[in-house]
Amino acid sequence: MEFVTLEEIRAARARIEPAAVYTPLIEVDGLLLKCENLQPMGAFKIRGAFNMIAQLSPDQLKRGVITYSSGNHGQAVALAGRMLGAPAVIVMPTTAPTVKVEGCKGYGAEVIMAGTTSLDRQARAEKEAAQRGLTMVPPFDHRLIVIGQGTTGLEILEQCPDVGTVLVPAGGGGLVSGVATAIKLSNPSVRVVAVEPAGAPKMSRSLEAGHPVTLDSSASIADGLMNLRPGDLTFAHVQKYVDEVVTVGEADIAAAVGWLFKHARIVAEPSGAITTAAAHLGLGHATGKVVAIVTGGNVAPEKFARYISV
Repeated sequence: MEFVTLEEIRAARARIEPAAVYTPLIEVDGLLLKCENLQPMGAFKIRGAFNMIAQLSPDQLKRGVITYSSGNHGQAVALAGRMLGAPAVIVMPTTAPTVKVEGCKGYGAEVIMAGTTSLDRQARAEKEAAQRGLTMVPPFDHRLIVIGQGTTGLEILEQCPDVGTVLVPAGGGGLVSGVATAIKLSNPSVRVVAVEPAGAPKMSRSLEAGHPVTLDSSASIADGLMNLRPGDLTFAHVQKYVDEVVTVGEADIAAAVGWLFKHARIVAEPSGAITTAAAHLGLGHATGKVVAIVTGGNVAPEKFARYISV
């Protein structure tokens, strides 16, 4: 296993600058919020997608790229492809939120609906890639994706040099593995905690087993974190650099969406609010100044209205 290096993450900073915003870190009631919901397509995913696509050859860009995604990574690939001149195809679950499907189409991507799980859409994407000569841009289990996402960790350290704990949502593990690598190789004393839905504890189960395991099923309002299995590369990084993995229930995730809107005027999707929920519950044995990464804000208006009216 070849682990990502700090030098690679630092080099990605300049590479992604045309696409990724240096998002603000704000303090609300003692909790520091890293606002990745303010990225151009509404989520941190643009960091990894642009970092990978920007390094493809002219021929690969011309032929196009493809990915499988519940939504945010798909939008990131669509936007990065448009910026770099690469046609994009996004394979999404039939249960994908309309706001995310329309987001992909809005950036000019072709959208294919396939199944309900990450394994369903991965299989369809791999088939399309082989038949059409497209380059796969995986959602999390790829070095260039992890490296791009890791730039979030560098920004946190710059914005809060005395940070004590960083809470990171965990789906397939691309963000948490990148952030944990950037932080631990820069300042090993900072605590990094991964947060996942109680209805999709793939990282927790994998750490207990000592290897990546596949859940039989998953269910959560945090649709971006419902992966059935962590990646091999991302799991290895989590195992090496993450201090603890915690889970949060549905009611607490929904409450955190409402709290972020009412107290911080932040529009966060459930996947992006899960770290705030963990902070409010006191999970992860947090010490010192606590940063919660708000990973995205792509939420259906009607669902958002329900979360903030509770």
